[in-house]
Amino acid sequence: MNKQENNKLIAEFMGYEPITQNYHDENGFKNDKQMIYDISDCRYRTSWDWLMPVVQECYKSDNEELFDELVDSVSTLSIINTYNSVVEFIKANKKENK
Repeated sequence: MNKQENNKLIAEFMGYEPITQNYHDENGFKNDKQMIYDISDCRYRTSWDWLMPVVQECYKSDNEELFDELVDSVSTLSIINTYNSVVEFIKANKKENK
């Protein structure tokens, strides 16, 4: 998956839904608060402020084994490692919940 697909995966995991109204880009997303994001504007890969709420949401999923691996990546203090672990966590969690 490329960065844009990963950001879309994360946005959906965080409860954002694709925008169906007329919008400048079909990759726009909103959540229940109607905040609108263009996937290309998401900063999950470069900002701890964007990424840590996703880590917290992963914790809520109650999948301790997967979350332990995610905690290990957070402890490296590498945002790229953590981002990649978040993506893998979401993919694995999605598979388990099908």
